[in-house]
Amino acid sequence: MRDISRGRHSSTSWPCGDGAAAPSGEVLGQGTVIDVGGEAEFCFGMIMESYPPQCDGIPITNWSWDGVQGSETSGDVTWGAYALVGTYDGKSFSPTQTPIMLALFDPAIMKDPTGGAQGTTDEARLAEIQEEIAASGTITPVGIRTDRGFLWVSVVWDDGTLQKLVDATYGPNVVVVESALRPIGEKSQTDK
Repeated sequence: MRDISRGRHSSTSWPCGDGAAAPSGEVLGQGTVIDVGGEAEFCFGMIMESYPPQCDGIPITNWSWDGVQGSETSGDVTWGAYALVGTYDGKSFSPTQTPIMLALFDPAIMKDPTGGAQGTTDEARLAEIQEEIAASGTITPVGIRTDRGFLWVSVVWDDGTLQKLVDATYGPNVVVVESALRPIGEKSQTDK
């Protein structure tokens, strides 16, 4: 197993990544907001479908349900699926605009960073790489999957640093790193 870690991060700290700088401006994210007793989190990826739902996400500062539609409440838990615009400091998300219910949000189609190409790495090797990444502690995936001969790793934020790290470790065109948060007014990593 290759050790891709250059310093370990807690899986609950939701770091920008190994050396990734926090975004300098506003970002857009799509996910679920879950507020338990006044502590709100912005969750990307898997949501446990219990009632109420549960997830691990990044803390949201300055969150208020005032004027926000499309939420449900059970006990001290309130949740809903939203597109949020705000700032991310590498640890927490601060909304700067009114949330938009995902059911009403019309996202821009993101350019495929592979250009639609078929990868050449076999499924067995991609499974090995997936295990190495999960064990390394360097990358905290919010989602991970294989598709078309690539391993797709979704993270909260990557400024390109994590993509360079996996390219240097596994070679180019093997692992594709996708950011759940995308810059507003700039080309995202997948558009470069």
